[in-house]
Amino acid sequence: MAKLAVASAVPAFTLPSTEGTDFRLSAARGEKLVLYFYPKDSTPGCTTESEAFRDLHAKFRRLGVKVLGISRDSLASHEKFRSKLELPFHLLSDQEEKVCKLFDVIREKNMYGRKVMGVERSTFLVDGKGVLRREWRKVKVAGHAEEVLEAARSID
Repeated sequence: MAKLAVASAVPAFTLPSTEGTDFRLSAARGEKLVLYFYPKDSTPGCTTESEAFRDLHAKFRRLGVKVLGISRDSLASHEKFRSKLELPFHLLSDQEEKVCKLFDVIREKNMYGRKVMGVERSTFLVDGKGVLRREWRKVKVAGHAEEVLEAARSID
């Protein structure tokens, strides 16, 4: 599968959501989206990143931007993580890695000296027409949510 490129339309996808119904990209037409992919619920970096998006959530909403977190964790894990952090946005479960592969975020990582395949922390900004406008790969958590918010201000 070809890598999704900035300025191209994001192909339709559906994932289980903590909202109680599946999230369908097609149903989000007209709404800007922040899709942030993270490795694992309740780990230090993922907690800090999710808290940063939580703390800026009202500002994203004022811009008409919907924030969604995506990882390979189960919905049950997501529910606990979301509740614990009081996240005002939903999390999507991609246990089959379909959307992770679509966005090309599955990478070889070094975990305690072993090579494993995992989610590379990445964020994508999609406009209301479903077109990918910005991408951030190999994300460093500090200041990242603020940078995404600033970029969201500049898209229609």
